[in-house]
Amino acid sequence: MNLEYFIATKVAEANKQSFSRMIIRIAIAAIAVCLAVMIGATAMISGFKKEISTKIFGFNGHIQITAHGPNSRDLALETNIPIDKDQDFYQSVAEIGRVIYPAKRGLFGLELPGEYEATTKGGVKHIQIYATKPGVIKTKEAIEGIVIKGIGADYDWEFMQQFLQSGKLLPLQSEKAERGIMISQQTADRLDVTVGKKFIVYFKDAGGNGQIGRRLTVTGIFKTGLVDFDKGFALVDIRFLQELNKWTPNQVGGFEIVLDEIADLEVMTEHIYLNEIPNHLTGNNLKKILPFLFGWLDFQDINEVVILSMMIAVCIINMITALLILILERTNMIGILKALGATDWSIRKIFLYHAAYIIALGLLYGNLLGIGFCLLEDYFHFIKLSEENYYLSYAPINLEFFTIAALNMGTLFLTVAFLIIPTYLITKISPVKAIRFN
Repeated sequence: MNLEYFIATKVAEANKQSFSRMIIRIAIAAIAVCLAVMIGATAMISGFKKEISTKIFGFNGHIQITAHGPNSRDLALETNIPIDKDQDFYQSVAEIGRVIYPAKRGLFGLELPGEYEATTKGGVKHIQIYATKPGVIKTKEAIEGIVIKGIGADYDWEFMQQFLQSGKLLPLQSEKAERGIMISQQTADRLDVTVGKKFIVYFKDAGGNGQIGRRLTVTGIFKTGLVDFDKGFALVDIRFLQELNKWTPNQVGGFEIVLDEIADLEVMTEHIYLNEIPNHLTGNNLKKILPFLFGWLDFQDINEVVILSMMIAVCIINMITALLILILERTNMIGILKALGATDWSIRKIFLYHAAYIIALGLLYGNLLGIGFCLLEDYFHFIKLSEENYYLSYAPINLEFFTIAALNMGTLFLTVAFLIIPTYLITKISPVKAIRFN
């Protein structure tokens, strides 16, 4: 039998009637609240980054292949440099599965020498053609600048379908180019138009010497919540832009590639750029095209670290206070154990076991509180956000078992490790004086 653990359990039972009971309850409550805050914060930040990233990539694809040019990293090219649609990679890229690549070993953020073979989590989900052209929408009451994005019959509607507010998706299977347009709810509100309404969109002509107008009909209205994208983009049949630019049916503005996993973005971008596409084309992922937006998302990691650090510090301070009170309360017991031949480290282990028991209770209640709160928010969405500022109307939740387990184990390990320091007080207690202590 583990003697220290046995004594620790008896001390814990005796504390239920001692004056330190209130201190222990406060320590348990503090740990529970801190863990609940950590679970809630990590779930919200993870959910926020996941939802925003999913929306951005769903709207534009993960990787874009275009012709080399000064604006190859711009989502709204002033002038598309047309490329041939009949590319060998148009079919081969869609068949890419998991990719094996050399990866560096690391430990606590430090790069270690040597490499090993890693495998991506997924491959390429879809590839589709697109083209863009800036224009100006004019109605009787308003004028609105817009970027017209042309899409083809290979367009994956899975993302846009869930954000369709009214009307229908663009019919792209007809023999002739459709004269329909899908606009955002924000654009529709500013222009005061609804499904079925017509307006004129003005473009620069193919020669760049004047402007031409084309009448388009609103077929559908969408709302992704990405305010900057919603107010700036509209969808049309790519054949409409081909006619407008005087391109051939085989000329497009570029290709969008959708991946199975966002985590593979950098590796798949490099693999496709080096091994799949010809030298006269370039491939960029959205993190490079929109560095400011993804930089803002990465900044949330700093907030997460600050919150976790503060909560861990609160746990440690509360437990140090509780442990010191427990040691002072049990001074007489410590003196008797020393008189009976117990070593300082053996007695310190008794109090560490007792502290671990208190921490474990706090973690239990913290998990119930934190996970319960996250499940309620995920179902009821009672935490509202400004969609204009955060691209979401509510706080999203992304609970991950590994993250919750890591928070529990990290809190337990760090707190118990710091509690070794205050137990050093036990070595200063004299058996003779302790036995006489009242």
